[in-house]
Amino acid sequence: MNLLDWGSDNVLSIALENTVYLWNASDSSTSELVTVDEEYGPVTSVNWAQDGRHLAIGLNNSHVQIWDTSASKQLRTLKGGHRTRVGSLAWNSHILTTGGMDGKIVNNDVRVRSHIVETYRGHNQEVCGLKWSSSGHQLASGGNDNVVHIWDRSVVSSNSPTNWLHRFEEHTAAVKALAWCPFQGNLLASGGGGGDHCIKLWNTHTGARLNSFDTGSQVCSLLWNKNERELLSSHGFTKNQLTLWKYPSMVKMAELNGHTSRVLYMTQSPDGCTVASAAANETLRFWNVFGNPATAGKAAPKAYSEPFAKFNRIR
Repeated sequence: MNLLDWGSDNVLSIALENTVYLWNASDSSTSELVTVDEEYGPVTSVNWAQDGRHLAIGLNNSHVQIWDTSASKQLRTLKGGHRTRVGSLAWNSHILTTGGMDGKIVNNDVRVRSHIVETYRGHNQEVCGLKWSSSGHQLASGGNDNVVHIWDRSVVSSNSPTNWLHRFEEHTAAVKALAWCPFQGNLLASGGGGGDHCIKLWNTHTGARLNSFDTGSQVCSLLWNKNERELLSSHGFTKNQLTLWKYPSMVKMAELNGHTSRVLYMTQSPDGCTVASAAANETLRFWNVFGNPATAGKAAPKAYSEPFAKFNRIR
């Protein structure tokens, strides 16, 4: 599942059980957006649209809700795309892509009544990760079947839904961690789970694997530094750490410790400086790990203190 996301309007969303909470990093205000009924929940994914205002919420019962968070209003519910929980979401302009436990990937045009416009079939187990490239042309998907697919909307059609651009089968565990490089549009990083431990780098134009290295533990999440050539990974057993790597040498630059269980989710602030990480024990931590060259010599980014403090279900 994917339960943490930081939107372009500087609002962090996090889902716990049946409830989605919002924290505005600009003024440290907190709110509860929605608690869904037991028959629909728990919430299994959250993802902000590029405008930072609209939030997609995936549910255990296969539905997806679209919310206007500035008005605290639900706009619509998307149904029919999946049979089971929707654990991964990715916006691409007006297209919301959903990945289900049923292995299907569905492109939904949220502007129209008949919202399902394309369905991709390539995974035979749950879709764990979905990420659109910055250009919006290529979609990366990772599955519980250990496979990474690259889909290209100009190649895939409704008549040939299995016509992926590339299929990577080199991971030996589930692939939830996916990250497109911000300074090289055809560079994708993927991370394997507990039986794999590897980060792999791919050229998605040619399909070539550029690098692969063993991190020593389960790779749960990946983020690129927007300001420097660095890659951040989060991990599970045994250290539950965040690790900063220099690209392209992949030399370890730093190891950040503090979490006591698997660091399942990471997301970064709109300015790229701060990373929020959430672990399996519902602990949320903030790290000033990515420096911004524009602020060099100026005051450091502010430390975020006790977000969600008034909600006793988030420790």
